[in-house]
Amino acid sequence: MTAPRTGDQRLAGRTALVTGGGSGLGAVLTHALADTGARVVAVGRDEAALERTAAARPGAVLARQCDVSDPDSVAQLAGSLADEHIDILVNNAGVPGPVAPLTEVEPQDWDDVFAVNVRGVYLMCRTFAPGMTARSDGDILNIASVSGKRPLAGRTPYCASKAAVLGLTTTLAAELGPQGVRVNSLSPGPVDSARMRRNFTMEAERTGVTYEEAERRFVSRALLERMVTEEEVAEAAVAMIGLTGLCAADLDLSAGMVAR
Repeated sequence: MTAPRTGDQRLAGRTALVTGGGSGLGAVLTHALADTGARVVAVGRDEAALERTAAARPGAVLARQCDVSDPDSVAQLAGSLADEHIDILVNNAGVPGPVAPLTEVEPQDWDDVFAVNVRGVYLMCRTFAPGMTARSDGDILNIASVSGKRPLAGRTPYCASKAAVLGLTTTLAAELGPQGVRVNSLSPGPVDSARMRRNFTMEAERTGVTYEEAERRFVSRALLERMVTEEEVAEAAVAMIGLTGLCAADLDLSAGMVAR
């Protein structure tokens, strides 16, 4: 009797593309996918960071510079990957945006957040989904956020952009699911990372509290009273991609933040 294939084994030999793959969560996602035996294309704006990510998994990771918010840049990326079959697309690239009340957010700051967090997801899906539908197989995983589901004062552009990603995910799943392409989203809570440390610093400055208090107020909203790690998010991403029956789903990985 043949042993069933695990989710990780299902990824072996496939080609994945990870946006924002040069550093932080994107680099961890890239390495986690490479460790399953997948070939991974790490995409981002920082060429040096991408090369460092690729060097950590020699032969398994290919670095490609691209601004996902720019249609011409995305088209050039697709051209450079014309000989690749992108089986898995992980839309991870994102910017945190300002930490300020809505009335103090400048229109350009708002547009900058949506350009990467929403327009970038749209452009990447629009570009690489056709190859998946042609093969009647593929996985798209959009990295959303619990911030797209519950209030987070002072973070309106970011929260609105992640709510848009959730809507994009379910609608695209309805369009592509019948053609064999699974589209899902993963919604982390606060991830213990440089980005969150930046946010805590800005929130402390805005509200006049200490950094420690700003962090405590945020983390206390989670039932486990901690942040999740980048490694936990990557583990969840690999597991979701490995589930062949998962489509139009969103997974909260927030240490219980949405539940409270």
